[in-house]
Amino acid sequence: MSNHVHILISIPPKYAVSQVVGFIKGKSAISIARTYMGRKKNFTGQSFWARGYHVSRVGRDEAMIREYIKNQEKEDQKMEQLALF
Repeated sequence: MSNHVHILISIPPKYAVSQVVGFIKGKSAISIARTYMGRKKNFTGQSFWARGYHVSRVGRDEAMIREYIKNQEKEDQKMEQLALF
């Protein structure tokens, strides 16, 4: 999506959710800065991602969540079109 990201991952109990999310946000920000912004070194003091995040336990609904993420862009486009009327 243009303004947010959905990720479905499995985190082993030995890792804190905040550690994993921080790692993903940090490494992806560095990679994006190097790939698309032409930066050679890590950038400190700047932010790429928003401060917060939302986490939810999936459990038995994993297939439904996977389908939701897979079709999210189409659903958002439908909602935007409906809002026009």
